[in-house]
Amino acid sequence: MNNDYYQILGVGKTATAEEIKKAYRKLALQYHPDRNKTKEAEERFKEVTKAYEVLGDAQKRQTYDQFGAAAFEQGGMGGGNPFGAGGPFGGFGGQGNPFTYTYSTGSDGGGFDFGGFSDPFEIFEQFFGGASPFGGRNRRPVYSIAIDFLEAVKGTQKKVTIDGKAQTIKIPAGVDNGSRIRFEAYDILVEVTPHKKFMREGYDIVTNEEILFTKAIVGTELEVETVEGKVTVRIPAGTQPDTMMRLKGKGVPHVRGSGNGDHYIRIKVIIPKNITKKQRELLEEFEGEKSKKGWF
Repeated sequence: MNNDYYQILGVGKTATAEEIKKAYRKLALQYHPDRNKTKEAEERFKEVTKAYEVLGDAQKRQTYDQFGAAAFEQGGMGGGNPFGAGGPFGGFGGQGNPFTYTYSTGSDGGGFDFGGFSDPFEIFEQFFGGASPFGGRNRRPVYSIAIDFLEAVKGTQKKVTIDGKAQTIKIPAGVDNGSRIRFEAYDILVEVTPHKKFMREGYDIVTNEEILFTKAIVGTELEVETVEGKVTVRIPAGTQPDTMMRLKGKGVPHVRGSGNGDHYIRIKVIIPKNITKKQRELLEEFEGEKSKKGWF
């Protein structure tokens, strides 16, 4: 396994705690055994979980920066934990075998060994709030539920049958793919179907909006669809390709707390492949004027 924890999470050594958490969350969802059952994904998942458990803790990160990954391997610092069981390496080094967690879903009953590091759902609780549902090693049954993108954004209710009993599950606005909800004696793992237009980045939404190159030159108004409804946006003259425009507060509601993320519009400038003879003449005339006077 790669021993560079920063490289594993894809962040620099000066990354903030929030940047580290965001990077871990993205990778953990990508390689989680519920979503990716390949052997390669299993190993990758162990790596990112291990890296986050160290870099996500300020004290452990400081120790890692000073001593490297060897401090957190079995035996720590090459033959025994120099800080003792209660030191910053507690639970990773030492003479005994590290304990493991086994996670299983309610569907297939299969197990997954996290290589001596905590079950990632305990880390997910840091993202979505609330205490760990496991109570140490005690397991709660876990069920998956699929919802579409806008249901996740706006919240919804789903009728399900669990253990032969009809239930109605309330899913709060703002949940994301991989969100975990406590429901009675169960935990519900949310799987969100991607949207064909909206791309989600945290609580922000990104969409690509196309305009003709002539509109980019002279400016125009553009009607943009957001999760909050349609809005009209003024595109200023001279807008360049891939310009990003921000619609404040038009993104996803915060699942805990108030406020929304933002909506970002990426402008895609369309250049026609076929033009008429008259259009070509006008463009050549424009090009000639530009050559004489410059753009401005």
